[in-house]
Amino acid sequence: MSKHRQKSERKLKVSSRDRQAGRGSEALNQAVELRIIGGRFRGRKLLYGGDRRTRPMKDRVREAVFNLIGTDAAGTHAVDLFAGTGALGLEALSRGAQRATFIEQHYPTADILRQNAAVLGLADQIEIVPGNVFIWARRHPNLGAPPWLVFCSPPYEFYISRWTEMREMLEGLVQNSPARSVFVVEADERFDFAQLPNPTEWKIRAYPPAVVGIYRKV
Repeated sequence: MSKHRQKSERKLKVSSRDRQAGRGSEALNQAVELRIIGGRFRGRKLLYGGDRRTRPMKDRVREAVFNLIGTDAAGTHAVDLFAGTGALGLEALSRGAQRATFIEQHYPTADILRQNAAVLGLADQIEIVPGNVFIWARRHPNLGAPPWLVFCSPPYEFYISRWTEMREMLEGLVQNSPARSVFVVEADERFDFAQLPNPTEWKIRAYPPAVVGIYRKV
C-alpha cells in the first residue's frame, strides 16, 4: 500500500472519530425537558441543558419528596441550594411557596433556570444567586419569615470530598432558619445521615440510588 493511501485512510479514520465525538457532544448538549409534578403548574415542562455537571433530582424522587412534605410547602420561602435547573424550587412555588432563592454557580445553567422561571411567570417571585453555595452560606443569609423550605441536592461526591463544608453549611442554615422550616437533603447510600444536625430527628427514605432525609424544625 502506498504511503499516500495510508495517510488518506488515517485521515478518514480521524475524521470519522471526530464526527462521532461531535455528534455525541451535540446530543449531550441538546436541551431535554423536565416537568413540574404537581400544583398549579402541574405538567408544565422545564428546559434542561443536559450538562453533566447538573444532576436534576429524578421525577419519581421529586414526587416522593413532595408527597412527604405534603402541604408544608405552602407559604414557605424555598431555598434551592445547588439549584441546577431549579426544578425543586420551581416545584415548591407551584405548590404554594411564596418565594424562592436559587443558588447556582454555573452561569449557563443559571440562565436556563431564569428562562424556566420567566416561562412560568414567576420572575417576580424568585432570586437567583449566581455563585458558590458555600460562600453564600458563610455570609449567614437572613431570609427572615416565612419558614424556609431548603433543598440540598448536590453532586453526591460532595458528601465525601467536601463534607466539612457541607456540614458547616447545613448546621448554619438549620440554626438560622425560622421555626417550622423544612430541610430536604438528597445523598446516596455512602452517606451516613447520622452526621447531620439533630440526627435523630431526620426521616430517612431510600429511592435507590438516592437516599433522602427530611427534617422539620420545631
